Amino acid sequence: MDEQLNHAPCGFLTLSKDGAVESINETLLRMLHYERDELAGKQISSILTVPSKLFYQLYFVPLIKVQEKIEEMYLSFEDSNGDEVPVILNARKTKQAQIDCIVFPIRKRNQYENELLAAKKEAEAALLAKHEANKQLESALKELKVKQLELMEVNQQNQRFKIETKKELELARKIQETSLTDPIDLTDIQVESYYRASSELSGDIYGFYPIDQHRYGIILLDVMGHGISSALITMSLHSLFQRLISSGVQPEIVMQELDKHLHSLFQNKEETRHYCTAIYLLIDSRQQKIDYINAGHPPAIWQDKNGQQSELKATGVPIGMFEDIVYKAKTITYTRGDRLLLFTDGVTDPLGSNVLQALLRENQSLPLAKLKHKIIQSLEHQEKFYHKSDDKCFILVDLK
Repeated sequence: MDEQLNHAPCGFLTLSKDGAVESINETLLRMLHYERDELAGKQISSILTVPSKLFYQLYFVPLIKVQEKIEEMYLSFEDSNGDEVPVILNARKTKQAQIDCIVFPIRKRNQYENELLAAKKEAEAALLAKHEANKQLESALKELKVKQLELMEVNQQNQRFKIETKKELELARKIQETSLTDPIDLTDIQVESYYRASSELSGDIYGFYPIDQHRYGIILLDVMGHGISSALITMSLHSLFQRLISSGVQPEIVMQELDKHLHSLFQNKEETRHYCTAIYLLIDSRQQKIDYINAGHPPAIWQDKNGQQSELKATGVPIGMFEDIVYKAKTITYTRGDRLLLFTDGVTDPLGSNVLQALLRENQSLPLAKLKHKIIQSLEHQEKFYHKSDDKCFILVDLK
């Protein structure tokens, strides 16, 4: 690296195609309080905050592969003291398959505002001073002008960042919705679902997958909170549970692997730890049985063909809450004509489980698609009187 680039007024680093740091300039090393040999060859994820690690894997890596460049992506590094360093990052892929990155630290807006107020007070004091203080006043006014220009630049950067963030959130929303599975309507089972995020992104995620000719896996998760951090975690969990369920492993293994994955994400950092409730059903239509685990999730409603109802209550704690938890499945048998309703608390908070039970009971003979429409209508009606906004998701299952 030449001397001019090494001491440039911005950070610069080169990554391998696998994300390892191949070179880094002195400016970025000073910014992060590291020595060169401490970072050389390390993965960039080792100096990113937890949310930025997820953002890097879910957006940076796919975008650099497809577009071969990235403009004005917001990330946060973690310096050697453990302090967060927010930055704007531009990157491009070279002909040698390396990734060159330029890093600009983001100065905090309130710092400029405080300096601006201090300069203004100095200017006002100078106006009241005697004639010999005029030079000090002129100096303060010049400083004020500089700060105003700096503040204008920060405002422009913030506006650009806001526009880019909105684009990124819209892209993330589309990616999240694309990952949701389509309805199933087969000879032995029918599945319908409803999903609506309270903001651009959701902390709810679900999936239902045919495993073989007579087995089906259905999962519904609700990550603590909602918005960007929860959505990033749901997408991280999605690829794992899709692979596990499709391979036909037992419910205990599905839950334990998801729990292990959440703990590995946060590595005992309690301030950033997230947990999520989940319910997983392994349905065997040949043996007419269901193995299920409910990890702290709202109880699913099971209604037999005669209209009798029972709940699939929690069998364990939410995943990601405690380490080394052992999950055990329960088994129930069913008859053809039974019906199931799984949901997140964003559905029960406005409606209540009693309303859902009544809707199931009163519309027992109604086709699944029409029952889904009735539940959505009830939700929309209750939301006029219920002001709390939350992600909403439910799954209806007919066992034929």
